[in-house]
Amino acid sequence: MPHLHHGAMGSSAASGLLTLIFLFVAVVYLRGWLCLRSTSRNRISARRAGSFFIGLFLIWAALASPVAGFDHQLLTAHMAEHLLLMTLAPPLIWLGAPILALRDSLPQRFVQAIVQPALRLPAVQRVGRLLGQPAFCWLAAAAALVVWHIPGIFTLGLQSGAWHLIEHASFLATGLLFWWPVIQPWPSVARPDLSIIVYLFLATLPCDIIAGLLVFGERVVYSVYFSSSRPFGLSALEDQQCAGALMWTCVTVVYLVVGAILTTRLLSPQSSRRGELVQSEWHGSAATQSIPSSLGAL
Repeated sequence: MPHLHHGAMGSSAASGLLTLIFLFVAVVYLRGWLCLRSTSRNRISARRAGSFFIGLFLIWAALASPVAGFDHQLLTAHMAEHLLLMTLAPPLIWLGAPILALRDSLPQRFVQAIVQPALRLPAVQRVGRLLGQPAFCWLAAAAALVVWHIPGIFTLGLQSGAWHLIEHASFLATGLLFWWPVIQPWPSVARPDLSIIVYLFLATLPCDIIAGLLVFGERVVYSVYFSSSRPFGLSALEDQQCAGALMWTCVTVVYLVVGAILTTRLLSPQSSRRGELVQSEWHGSAATQSIPSSLGAL
């Protein structure tokens, strides 16, 4: 049987563990947010904090909610998980300025003795510069998307619990990378840039190709779904078409909305200076900068 890793006991235990992890992350963020609100130096608005918690909830929904159990029965459910992890949750997470909240949630002695010296290491700074390059972020997300939709690799992810976890982790990690240049979260400084509009447009291309193959293909691409219980009465081909349509619609709408917001801000440079003032203290600086508000309208 190809889906033994989705057994009731194993799935329940994994979901419970993931739920505890998400609750821990939420508590850590909340502690940092409250610490920031109790001071007059750095603030994260309630709206931004809310976006972080919504993003965290969407990740939980994709990985640990009861809905996640349908991914081995419906390609549409599997596609919904991918979209939550790559397209919807990451921008919401970054809008909540999680690095700033985490910094104030951790003990200050630990930050000063361990975190700051580590961030000053040349090797760490080189890696950080690489990870922040839009070209690298785009290629990483596109590679994860294409590779995991190759039929053989896709089937491996369904049949192996370990590979399924790696698949989800790679989607979330590359999703966070992809949205970093777009949101430009703290400690970045928001700079409206026409190249990001092009960046978003190009990102739709691999999604469109995969979605088109799923929607207009006359045969089932992922034969593993032939043996599913076919909930909701969908055939394997109909399920595949729904999955492709969901991908096409969601990616197009999200990127179009974000692109429109960025274009509006690009045409109104004075608005890019709005936002909460925060102080950059990673390197002991007293200078102020604003939490990036490229998508503040959200």
